[in-house]
Amino acid sequence: MSKQLTTRSSDSISLEEAKDRDVQRSLWRSIFIIATCTAAMVVNVSNISSVSISLPNIERDLDIKEEQLQWLISAYSLSSGCFLLFFGRLADIYGRKKAFMIGTLSQVAFSLGCGFAQSGTTLVILRAFQGIGAAATIPSSLGILAHAFPPSKMRSIAFAAFAAGAPVGGAFGMIIGGVLVQITSSHWRSTFYLVAVVSALTGICGMISFDADVTSTEAVDWIGASVVTVGLVMIVFVLGQGEVASEGWKTPYIVALLTVGIIMVSLFLLWERYLEKGIDDPYRAQSAWRPPPLMSLSLWTRARGRMAVILAISFLNSCTFTSWSFWVQLYYQNYLLLTPMQTMLRFIPMFIVGCLCNFLVAMFVGKLSFVVFAVGGTLLTAFAPILLALIDPTATYWAFCFPSTILIVVGADLVYSAGMIFIAKIALPHEQSVAGALFQTMAQASIIKLADISTIVFNIVVKTESADLGVTLNSTGTNAPLSAQLKGYRSAQWTCASFALMAALLAALCLHGVGIVGHKKTLKHVDSDQTIAVRFESKDG
Repeated sequence: MSKQLTTRSSDSISLEEAKDRDVQRSLWRSIFIIATCTAAMVVNVSNISSVSISLPNIERDLDIKEEQLQWLISAYSLSSGCFLLFFGRLADIYGRKKAFMIGTLSQVAFSLGCGFAQSGTTLVILRAFQGIGAAATIPSSLGILAHAFPPSKMRSIAFAAFAAGAPVGGAFGMIIGGVLVQITSSHWRSTFYLVAVVSALTGICGMISFDADVTSTEAVDWIGASVVTVGLVMIVFVLGQGEVASEGWKTPYIVALLTVGIIMVSLFLLWERYLEKGIDDPYRAQSAWRPPPLMSLSLWTRARGRMAVILAISFLNSCTFTSWSFWVQLYYQNYLLLTPMQTMLRFIPMFIVGCLCNFLVAMFVGKLSFVVFAVGGTLLTAFAPILLALIDPTATYWAFCFPSTILIVVGADLVYSAGMIFIAKIALPHEQSVAGALFQTMAQASIIKLADISTIVFNIVVKTESADLGVTLNSTGTNAPLSAQLKGYRSAQWTCASFALMAALLAALCLHGVGIVGHKKTLKHVDSDQTIAVRFESKDG
């Protein structure tokens, strides 16, 4: 069903006018759009990494219990992951620029609130609201890039740059977070103040550079949005809380929430199928009770079902990346007893290599088959935790940790960058933000899921090894022998590697016929009297 477009305000234009904007936009403005969207991704990822490296200081300053401490990370990931799909659809209907600005303002306000928080509970709640802001900015950024840059070499560059925001954000958060925690008087609070400033600058840049919104008169599937959001919140909450609940996974409220969450997600899928069947029915009028679906289930079957495969690979590979980051940071600070500054220095290669890798993706995505990026990226991602699973603690940083850091960022970027370009290519114009939100949701869900699984493995191994050595662990496990801790870290990294290896197998079996997903045309900018027009030429032309 085609979208009905209308002019809503001075920031809203028709589809025909939007097409004209694509031609008339200058090269510098295009660069500004890419940089602004990339900055939004940097802010999103740094919101996780900067807090991770500040956790010990936050724990001491606010006297937070250890089981509550994990929610400073999980609350952000939970809220942003659960609301991505909802805000992605709102952005497609009401305007991606509006959604981006609202999300950015939310980031500024709640980042400042986090900086002034005086209790652990307040900080966790504010972190959840901070994540909702990210849920609005990330899918709208993906939709803005897909709309601003039709299939071309420039689109490949745009998405590769956006993907570079992930390693840059991770390194930025760890580097700046580590520095601020050690040298500023307000310590961990400074990281939130910095995020607020960067978010404000990003919002100003978006207001200036983004094209006017293309809006729609379609109704919003509020029923589906409510059902799936509540269901996802319950499921993701259980994944993060199940291990630390009083009776573990047998705790009554854990069982109840998981059951209700699964039922609600199932109802959402049935409801979306019902709505999608009625799209092409000429006798069925649209209404608030029969709107277009929030997420067309046919989206999962695009490209002969490979859309679903890409989403699964994204989830598995992101599981490895996020959990590797979690455990290597604990290894540095808890086992090697490094300071936040020393830990930060060991992550600097991620920043440099991540940028170079995404540049290479932009150069070669139009020349190499997609399966090369998918299989190669997942295998490189798997080799990174394998190196740390075999680590010799007495060896130099350059022997194990440095190559592992290089491999993890290269592998993750190959999969993420090429995956986003593939999804932008097969998604319809009116569902770009939803498709991007779905892709990002897979990555966000991995932050909680594998960290939980690898934590279970770590705890089991440490307890077993400690018992064999005749040591009874205390409630926090801080008296575990170093040899038991080392085996725990190694086992957690083997768990990380298993997920990436499953992704590699899936990619090799299901993506061999995809071919090249990047565009083979190049962009040429031609000077005119008023602006720089963009036109497409073939390589031979």
